[in-house]
Amino acid sequence: MSTTLPLPKYHSVYLVLKERLSDGVYDERVPGELELMEEFAVSRATVRKALENLALEGLIERSAGRGTRRVQPASPGAPASRMSGLLDNLIAASLATTVKVIEHEYLQATDPVAQVLQVEPRSQVLRAMRVRSTKAGPVSCITTWVPREFADNLGRRQLGRKPILVLIEESGVEIGRARQTISARQADAAVAALLDVPLGAALLSVNRVVNDMADRPVLWLQGLYRPDRYEYDMELSRVGDIDAKVWVSRDFGANMR
Repeated sequence: MSTTLPLPKYHSVYLVLKERLSDGVYDERVPGELELMEEFAVSRATVRKALENLALEGLIERSAGRGTRRVQPASPGAPASRMSGLLDNLIAASLATTVKVIEHEYLQATDPVAQVLQVEPRSQVLRAMRVRSTKAGPVSCITTWVPREFADNLGRRQLGRKPILVLIEESGVEIGRARQTISARQADAAVAALLDVPLGAALLSVNRVVNDMADRPVLWLQGLYRPDRYEYDMELSRVGDIDAKVWVSRDFGANMR
């Protein structure tokens, strides 16, 4: 599909308002429904839907008599910011969402899977697909492959309760490093239905390989993320360490590190 289908009106309004909140445009006051209706030339129902989504993400508060106000983000010293390092933050991000296991099966590794995981072709691997959500709705559709020797603790029920990296570490594996790439992809029919987005909508595509301390691949992850609910931020420095931060919308808190 060469073009992306247009977003619903309420979602377009939501995205604009969310960006303005992030930029501090509405620090003093969030416009009322009538003002927004006039500005965007949309119905009251459209404005209300956009504001409801912002409220669900904890970006604004709405109350009778007081109108709508911006919710101030958590301070950098808040408990949610105590974790540091990419892998720790990936675990923290997982803990702040709910998960539904869509698929869970052992199968023979195809050549591409075997190459990435450095196992013999047609050897046993676990393939799992999960959808993670916040209060605002689905955030990501994640497919993972794990070599059979590292998958004993990764039952369907366990994957529905704990982040996969936590489960792997609980089985005795010491996580060492991860390498990932981020690109873009359009939603096909299956993913669009799981993430509640239009067919052909633009998604963030994350490809990540996690190794243990012996540098053996223990996990290959391919994730598709809604860009309106997931943000990846990396601080680069010419010297010293690289500090990477991952968060999902404001349910995580914008200052999670």
